[in-house]
Amino acid sequence: MRYAAFFLVILLSNIIQGITGFAGTILAMPPSLMLVGYNTAKPVLNVLGLLSGIYVFAGHRKHVCWGELKKIVAVMAVGIVGGIFLKGFFAGRERMLYALLGLFVVCLSVQGLWKLRMERQEEAKGQAGGPDAAGGQGTEGLRPGGAKAVEPQAAGTFRESSAQGSKTTPALYLLLGLAGIVHGIFVSGGPLLIGYLTRRIQDKVSFRATISTVWVVLNTIIMLDDIRSGLWNPELVKIQVVSIPFLLAGMAVGSHLYAKMSQRLFMLITYVLLFLSGISLLIK
Repeated sequence: MRYAAFFLVILLSNIIQGITGFAGTILAMPPSLMLVGYNTAKPVLNVLGLLSGIYVFAGHRKHVCWGELKKIVAVMAVGIVGGIFLKGFFAGRERMLYALLGLFVVCLSVQGLWKLRMERQEEAKGQAGGPDAAGGQGTEGLRPGGAKAVEPQAAGTFRESSAQGSKTTPALYLLLGLAGIVHGIFVSGGPLLIGYLTRRIQDKVSFRATISTVWVVLNTIIMLDDIRSGLWNPELVKIQVVSIPFLLAGMAVGSHLYAKMSQRLFMLITYVLLFLSGISLLIK
């Protein structure tokens, strides 16, 4: 019964992944830890993230920003090594590990809900301002300077912009390092990496292709460490094989729903589910 629920979690979380373009692993990790434990949840979800990355890379490899990819992989790989070390420290202290993840997830969900609220307010102000709010152009969809307005997207997702990427600062490098640490422990560094990439890559196709290629490289490193650590055995391989159809089905359903329904609604659902998952880990 636990594994049936685990596969259902994979299906539902990858429906969200198909809709939003992220959040699949971070949404699946908390309930998966409670259902099947860290030693099963982490390697299985890691490989699923690897497979979804390969899928996107195969169709968009020409759009990968290789310069950014090299920088991200170099910095996050160091963070992953730190995360692997910290993971060993928590051996036998799983309660503390779950509490840390729960706290991280709750903070992430609260931040996401706050951003959704702020974007809703900004959108309402823009609509209330009428033509003058568009820089006096008198033409719908224009911002000051004649730049094309882009419909606000959900918090945590990429925004299109005509501006150049911001300069890489020490704070951004620190963000990458933290993303690596979180990814090394929980395979859930995506939200922090998105915080970096939204400041560095403005083309939406390049953004998605680059972040997916990052997971191909880094999740491969984590998979090799999982094998070295002895997490892989015939039982885990069987669970992994059974989980793949649920991944594919979830991505397919999510892509279908994305074309028909509001992304803002599904982002709201995602953050509410993240909040509930985080709370459940804190009280576990």
